[in-house]
Amino acid sequence: MYQLIISDLHLGKGKFLKNGQLNILEDFEEDDRIYEFFKYYSSGEYYTEKIHLILNGDILNLIQIDIEGIFTHIVDEEITFKALQKIYDGHPLFFQGIREFLSAPNKRVTYIIGNHDAAMGFEGAQKLFKKLVGDVNFCYELKEFGVHVEHGHRFEAINTVPKEKYFLEGPWGKKILNLPWGSLFCIYILPRLKKDRPYIDKIRPIISYVKWCSIHDFSFFLKMFHTVVSYLIQTKFDIYTKQNRNFRTTFKVLKQITIYPRYEKKAKSILKKNHNIHTVVMGHTHLREWRRFPHDKYYFNTGTWNTIPSIDAGMHQNEAVFTYCLLKVSEKENCLVEGKLNNWKGRWKPFSEDVIVS
Repeated sequence: MYQLIISDLHLGKGKFLKNGQLNILEDFEEDDRIYEFFKYYSSGEYYTEKIHLILNGDILNLIQIDIEGIFTHIVDEEITFKALQKIYDGHPLFFQGIREFLSAPNKRVTYIIGNHDAAMGFEGAQKLFKKLVGDVNFCYELKEFGVHVEHGHRFEAINTVPKEKYFLEGPWGKKILNLPWGSLFCIYILPRLKKDRPYIDKIRPIISYVKWCSIHDFSFFLKMFHTVVSYLIQTKFDIYTKQNRNFRTTFKVLKQITIYPRYEKKAKSILKKNHNIHTVVMGHTHLREWRRFPHDKYYFNTGTWNTIPSIDAGMHQNEAVFTYCLLKVSEKENCLVEGKLNNWKGRWKPFSEDVIVS
């Protein structure tokens, strides 16, 4: 059987707002390509093949959907309903593509929850998603036929919270998300900064950009500094965020934020602890990469379908690369038969492939 894995699409409300203005918070503009992608792997030679489509986190950008023009960190099930409906209205082809994929024989879909779509942890949100596309399984990590798949955000203190504190009791006793620092930054800080620098959240590594601004774009650096500090002061005593504001968490965040995230060591650790796992697949970092370890062990990162400008000369990239992982696994022998990290090109030339295992 095949495992088809994509991540980090970051679907928002669509390219344009209702008034016709460009939506500066929208990351995903490849609706036609993603529809063709789903269609290709559920028709033709793949029509009857057993294919497990795995949506590996940050598929929906739920933390940057405003409700009536307001961004809030008090995220409950009702707000998630409204945000999900707005994403559906902005990207109907994406949802139609999954619906048609599931209508083909021997097809199934698993949605692994990431940090930008943490609200999909609400049971009601999962039911609504299923109503829009069909039967989908939701989880936080997947282990199947020797393949371990997870989004990867749990390795960063800025983007995760302890499992036992995933939800909090909010106003009027409602269950709300316990959002980490990174999510709060995306909700309150990024929308303000993106008005002046639309690509600020896409630049890698971000710490290099901040340093560059301090020299070459000082006025924006001052605005950025003032916006962040003001927010930290204003929310210092917020009862729904202060549980994540302690010295230990702050130290971890400051330590990790200076390092360009690469998960090769994390994958190696997972493989070492689980001898029945032969392949680890992650996303989150937006970096397309793969590694081969001794004893036929592998790590893949599916990257992102969004444009990632970079000021790192060694990794310069200024166009979107539609990357995904295609694994062929043996259900009987629990092993990897073939592994590919492909770039989707469209229906006329479906993909270019990087065959890692064959």
